Amino acid sequence: MLDLLSDILTNMSMRGSLYFRTSFTKPWGVAVPSYENVARFHFVHRGNCLVRVNGVADPISLNQGDLVIIPHGTSHDLYCGHEPERTIMPLDVVLERSGYEGSGVLVYGGEEPLSETQLICGHFSFDPKSRHILMERLPPYIHLTNYGERAGRWMEATLRVIGEEAGGRKMGGDLIALKMSEAILAQAIRSFIEGSDAEESSLGAFSDKNLSRALDAFHKAPAERWTVEALANVAGMSRTGFAVQFQKLMKMSPMEYVTGWRMEIAKRVLQKADASLTDAAESAGYASDSAFTRTFKKETGMTPAKFRKAEKSSHSQI
Repeated sequence: MLDLLSDILTNMSMRGSLYFRTSFTKPWGVAVPSYENVARFHFVHRGNCLVRVNGVADPISLNQGDLVIIPHGTSHDLYCGHEPERTIMPLDVVLERSGYEGSGVLVYGGEEPLSETQLICGHFSFDPKSRHILMERLPPYIHLTNYGERAGRWMEATLRVIGEEAGGRKMGGDLIALKMSEAILAQAIRSFIEGSDAEESSLGAFSDKNLSRALDAFHKAPAERWTVEALANVAGMSRTGFAVQFQKLMKMSPMEYVTGWRMEIAKRVLQKADASLTDAAESAGYASDSAFTRTFKKETGMTPAKFRKAEKSSHSQI
């Protein structure tokens, strides 16, 4: 059985993709376009740079060992700070001018070799039909300074291996770097929700020791007959105290959370060709197909049959 965070990311079909490893020398700047259903990351393997996220007032300063996650695929600029209005170029232009063809290291910039900045850049994609408030409520960016050291020796070693393998010439290097990079997002989100900023994003239940215990139990057995009282018992709290604290930290009721996640589970079942309506209902904890259908339509705006039909149509067009 998966723990709370692992279950969420797995159900959202998270997949890592490495863009490239860079060797940028001043002056340089790259405008990264927006993209839906992805979370982007940049790890500073060597040197430093600035990142300016669209919609965020001030640029973020990244130093060696820093990691920035951009959870919602927002457009952003990576640059050295030198005349950004002249040096920042669209990503497609940078790729063309550098001659980068998708393998090895992306080499780009000016004539200052002692100013080299090495970045490991990539993204994590998600199923566009999967939703969860954890991802939706994350801030525009998560900046973790000296990330390898903060995350522990194992993450520091992971990042070092990724830096050595990504874009290298050894057989299997890119695959090794890719698979290891998938641990980065989970660790970064865990660091965020364990910090003081989680409550400001209405994600405080994930860091509250009592509420998170109840959430973890629910995610491990979502089809059981969960009630507010049952969740409160797992949390070691009174029913009223649990409901009030959950609403305060999450800006939603416990059963709203339960229902929302159950519908996400049901969506995954409905996407299987050999699954029946009853299979989807039972996976979401419903003994009655009709009760499940009513709830599914209320939560998603369509019946299970229409959802399945739309899924088949989208796959047939690929």
